[in-house]
Amino acid sequence: MGWTRIPKAAAALIAGTVLVLGACSASQGSSSSADGGATQVDVTLQEWAVVIGQDSAPAGDVTFSITNDGPDDIHEFVIFKTDLAPGDLPVDDQGVVDETGGGLEVVDEVEDVEVGATAELPVTLESGSYVLVCNVYDEDEGEAHYSMGMRAEFTVP
Repeated sequence: MGWTRIPKAAAALIAGTVLVLGACSASQGSSSSADGGATQVDVTLQEWAVVIGQDSAPAGDVTFSITNDGPDDIHEFVIFKTDLAPGDLPVDDQGVVDETGGGLEVVDEVEDVEVGATAELPVTLESGSYVLVCNVYDEDEGEAHYSMGMRAEFTVP
């Protein structure tokens, strides 16, 4: 079998397409930094959800990039390591997660993320199950953000 020559322009087009497709699939398949650093996980806090860009990350250094889309309330971001389901965390009489409650461990948190603001939270996570929540209680409105649905499940295989 012999080689067939293709014009340089066609070869350049094919090579460019391969590079673009490779870059697209790499960016969707992994959120790790190119230099082997922390995995970045995008998080959006909004009334009434914690929306995460991915629901898992490899064990090790993870940086949560947190944005508060509001539209009205200040939020916070708390990471709990737990085997409990996201809606089954222990709460007080107001519906706020009892951060010292049984079956969960606070990993870290960012408090008071203003509407429109972004914060970063670098942590080291080991294998296990996590729940990401906003644990704000608004006394004026009588709203416990966790109980209003601001929680998400996150796994580190």
